[in-house]
Amino acid sequence: MAKSSGLGWTTLSIDDVGGTPVVLKNDFNSVQFGTPLAVQEVTGLDSFAIERITLLGDMSFTGNGAAMNPASSKSHTTLANQTDRRTNRTVTIVVNGKTLAAEMLFTDFSYNRGADGSLPFTAPAVLADGNIPAWT
Repeated sequence: MAKSSGLGWTTLSIDDVGGTPVVLKNDFNSVQFGTPLAVQEVTGLDSFAIERITLLGDMSFTGNGAAMNPASSKSHTTLANQTDRRTNRTVTIVVNGKTLAAEMLFTDFSYNRGADGSLPFTAPAVLADGNIPAWT
């Protein structure tokens, strides 16, 4: 299997409140996502090194955009409404032919007006439905 960069990004979609996938890969200029496992330390008194076991799986996502896009079916209309963010959203990522999809809850959608007049945004999300995300 060949190594590859993030330049093979083909899909970043987030469902709108009605469940329709909205393609937002052009609105985001950087994303950070992870699928961590919680761990519990179970080191016995007879051990000389830490022992751990895995617990619950999780996923986090943070999307960052360079500018406000209030157009229909874009980032602002899809994620900015606080009432709509109370609905789980399917986040689908496809990079280099590998897909990661999860039901997520967007906890915020914030803008930061820069001194230079820029208006970048951040949209963080957490796993919502108790299903462990897996790359397919």
